[in-house]
This record gives sequence, C-alpha cells and structure tokens, in this order.
Amino acid sequence: MAQPTAWEPYPEPLAVDSAPLPEYGSGSLADLLPTLAAGMGVPGTTATITELTPADRNCVFLIDGLGWEQLLAHPDEAPFLASLLAGSRGGTGRPITAGFPATTATSLASVGTGLPPGAHGLPGYTVRNPDTGELMNQLRWQPWTSPRVWQPYPTIFQRAQDAGVHAAQVSSPTFENTPLTKVALSGGTFLGRLPGEDRMDLAAEQLAAADRALVYTYYAELDGAGHRFGVDSDTWRGQLMHVDRLVQRLAEQLPPRSALYVTADHGMVDIPFDEQHRIDFDEDWELRAGVALLGGEGRARHVYAVPGAENDVVTCWREVLGEQFWVASRDEAIAAGWFGPQVDDRVYARLGDVVAAARDDVLIIASEREPKESAMVGNHGSMTPAEQLVPLLEVRS
Repeated sequence: MAQPTAWEPYPEPLAVDSAPLPEYGSGSLADLLPTLAAGMGVPGTTATITELTPADRNCVFLIDGLGWEQLLAHPDEAPFLASLLAGSRGGTGRPITAGFPATTATSLASVGTGLPPGAHGLPGYTVRNPDTGELMNQLRWQPWTSPRVWQPYPTIFQRAQDAGVHAAQVSSPTFENTPLTKVALSGGTFLGRLPGEDRMDLAAEQLAAADRALVYTYYAELDGAGHRFGVDSDTWRGQLMHVDRLVQRLAEQLPPRSALYVTADHGMVDIPFDEQHRIDFDEDWELRAGVALLGGEGRARHVYAVPGAENDVVTCWREVLGEQFWVASRDEAIAAGWFGPQVDDRVYARLGDVVAAARDDVLIIASEREPKESAMVGNHGSMTPAEQLVPLLEVRS
C-alpha cells in the first residue's frame, strides 16, 4: 500500500463506537434457540426475541452464507423464501444479526450455545491459542485442542434433551464427529444425510417423533458458491434456487404444532481483485511492523503484536487503514461490545491485541500465508449490513 506524501495526510480513523453493533440479547443468532427452548419450557433458557410465538415442535434450518441483503436482491431465484418476508402475502420475516465476527465457526457456536462470542470463545476464523501461542483455525480445528476445554458450556440441544425435549441435528455425515459440532451443536441425535432433499424429509420426521422437538438442519453449498464465484454469479443463483426448493419441501411436510425458522450464519460481499480493494499484509511493511501473528480473516482481523509493540501496532493500523476499517485495541473492542456484553477470562487473550473490521469493500489479504483465502471472490466477517444481517423467516403449521 502506497504511503501518503507529506501533503496528503492519512484519513481520519473511524471511531470504534461508530461500528454498528450486533443486537446481542434481543435480535442476534445467539438469541434464537434460547427463545425457542424457553417456549418449550426448557429450564435455564429465556425468550429474548419476544415476537416469536412458542411452538411445541421447532426446526431451525441454517443456510450457510444467505445474508438478508442477498435474499432481498434475488426474489426471482427464491420465490418461496421471498413469500415469507414481511409485507409479502402475510409473511413476517425480518433480519437479525449474526454477531461479530460474522463467520461460520463463530455463528454456529452462537446458535448452538445461545451465547455471544465473548462467552462461548470462538471469536473468529483463526485466533491465537494462549496456551500454545499458535493460531488455531476454529472451523477446521487445527491445530487440535480439547473441545470441551475450548468451549465448556452446554448447548441448547443438551439442555433441551435433559428437559425431555426430543433434540436432533440433520446434516452432512462429514460433520458428525467434528470438534466444532461437538462444542456448538451436540445434544440429542445426529443424523447424517448427503442429499438436501433427504435432510428435509428426515428433519420433518424428527419433528413428528415427539410431542416436543427441537430439530436443526443445515446446508453449506450456497456459501461455497459465494466464496468461489461471488454472490452475483450464476452458480450462486443456481444454489439459491435449489435452497428455495428445499425450504419449501420441508415447509410442506411440517407436522401439526410446528414452527420452521430459516436463518443463516452470515451474509457476503464480493471484493474486486485489485490493490485498492485487496491490501496484501504480506507485502505491506507498515502493517507488518510489530506484528507477531495475523489471525481472523480478510474483513475481520485479529492482530497479535510483538510484546511491547501493542500501542504502536494499533496506531499504525489506524493510520494506514483510515476510514476503510474500524480499528480497535482489544480492550476498546470489548468495551464497545463487539463480542457481546462480556468476555470470559479464558477468551480474553484469544482476541487480537488489535481488532480490525472492514467498513468499505476491502480486504486485508495475506497472499503468502493464506493463498486460498486470499483468492476468494465472496468474503464476510465484519459488521456491515451485507455481512451482519441474516434472515429470520417463519413457517407455522
């Protein structure tokens, strides 16, 4: 990144508290399952999304990568989903917020535990493990660490099962024994099916299996199409059309006294392939100065400084990134509520000494350290509406 000349000062940095916060405690992904469980009488859960009416049987269908703004922009490809939007033939669908960062591992943990990232402790795509000093990829769980030490809280599915509610997860068989599933979505019965149609049929069967049921199902391929080809590509649109048919298939099989909720883990933005929009950390001496580890992802970075260089790094990142990113020290990000109302002690050092969240259509890539991630068309992670807002669509029987 070129350094401004003496007569071209750095842009004024964005204020940390100007970032649009997730609606923790009233309208975030972490509030969904506790609200549904509370409606079924599960002890220790509270209904914080107050407009949701309790149901005996609840199913959450999470579509990876389906942001609210992307759904609104493609009604022709998703006519059934569009019919569930507020103001459309009686639909009541509205957006809720993912949480920060808006990324899969963080969001799935928020959904399953009913806790914000500062509590469940999966606060990014990659974060530093304070015990080893290494970056840990929380989606792939590499390097391996004890799942129950990393995330000790019970899931809502476990609480529901203990309360006599039939709990089940219907997803790809490849996810059954992953550490992320164990810490975020375990409890009850895991049922693996590859075809999406089979998952929909089985989810409906699981809803009907008991008088009270809490069922989760998941579809990942829309997100993959977005990363590879972008959210305005024909491939992504084709995946959205397929997802729309899957939702309708499940909705038409709901047993009596059921509620189906369609949501997502994050939205996505396409970033152009040029130096203006993709700032390469591996080639930028200013951003590298004083940095020991670069974590997170392109639009939501955790930056770990060499001991003693923390203040210099946050100052430099603010100067270099100017109005393109919200740049906060760890304590500033915590105080501003980026990771929720509180951060557990075990989570504190996992957060970057500096946390940078993109406001503009820009990435901090790392072409040598992260070649695959740096080549993605569609990206996510930050607090912009395109990434942060996800649908909450409802079908009742």
